[in-house]
Amino acid sequence: MVSLSAKPLTLEDFLQQPETQPASEFIKGEIIQKPMPQGKHSRLQLKLGSFINEMLEPSQLGMAFPELRCTFAGYAIVPDISVIPWDR
Repeated sequence: MVSLSAKPLTLEDFLQQPETQPASEFIKGEIIQKPMPQGKHSRLQLKLGSFINEMLEPSQLGMAFPELRCTFAGYAIVPDISVIPWDR
């Protein structure tokens, strides 16, 4: 007999788990592992992040980061590129 009273995984529980390669994300209470990026994807990510940084860093508006874990509103995601305001 299967117990239906199993406690659902929380964001805090998820964040205590070891990192995976490729990264796992916590979305709507579920753990979803991102697909392994291929060469073209990685190159585009690198070029786009570099372009964003060339535009934003000199005026200290923000910075782009690849594969930065972001947690908010009960989610933990790892976007391909995150752009963070300079003052953060």
